[in-house]
Amino acid sequence: MKTIHRFLLAAGFVVLSGIVSLLAAPSLPAELVTNWDAAGNPNGTMQKTLALWLTPALMAGILGLFAVIPRIDPLRENIAEFRSYYDWFVVIFTIYMFVVHAGVVAFNLGYEFDFTYLILVAAAGLFYYSGVVLTHAKQNWFVGIRTPWTLSSEEVWARTHALGGRLFKLTAILTVVGLLFGNYALYFLLVPALLTAGGTIVYSYYLYERLDRTSETTSGSNL
Repeated sequence: MKTIHRFLLAAGFVVLSGIVSLLAAPSLPAELVTNWDAAGNPNGTMQKTLALWLTPALMAGILGLFAVIPRIDPLRENIAEFRSYYDWFVVIFTIYMFVVHAGVVAFNLGYEFDFTYLILVAAAGLFYYSGVVLTHAKQNWFVGIRTPWTLSSEEVWARTHALGGRLFKLTAILTVVGLLFGNYALYFLLVPALLTAGGTIVYSYYLYERLDRTSETTSGSNL
């Protein structure tokens, strides 16, 4: 499957989200529930028109941004090396957004389900594939763990992303396990995700400094 076909697939979910909004609109109340707490209880609403069309509009805008990134990145040739993984991330991210949107609509149509669990299952899939992308990502300015240290060293980039990929996959697995813990399920996503974000940043700095010191020691011993 070529890039154009993968992006057309993603665009199909954008269109489908719009169709869902269009078909559901006559049966929905003037205010839609759009926010839930960690226990899955509704705690926020939004005006119907905005709630129905905000997500499809965001999906379209983000899809356009994803299409442009490989063309404007100064290291676009590196993105080309993992382009298929990048494209499938775009598709999966679009599916994730569609699931969220369809879930909101379904809930407000009166279907009874735990919305938090729906989001967690969808997020687990997104996080797991993010881990797959990280393990294949080459240095670039838009995709991956972009710190001053990963962008300054190909080795730091590669090793940080190898670790980050494993941690993102672990976060996905913990998220699914968290479904067994009721009201605490959300924390099985939030806590590992925050630790992963912070840990990879610290690791990239530590690794860069260690490699820099090793390089200086090696250079000094050769004098």
